[in-house]
Amino acid sequence: MEAKNHSVRKFFAKVRSVLKCRRADGYVDTAVKMIIAVVVGALLLSGLYVLFNNTVLPGLAERIQDMFSL
Repeated sequence: MEAKNHSVRKFFAKVRSVLKCRRADGYVDTAVKMIIAVVVGALLLSGLYVLFNNTVLPGLAERIQDMFSL
């Protein structure tokens, strides 16, 4: 019984020390990954915007006008 109490106390001491630890190593890595994801997403969206505005939409508009002009 005494050994069980000792292991439970040791476990809670370990949990307490982990919870009190204020290191921010994981938070910085996660923030950098989020920033990279946002930047890459913005670059992809801007590339698609340029592609559609300069290439796809003018050709589509021309095809629609040709189709309905009599």
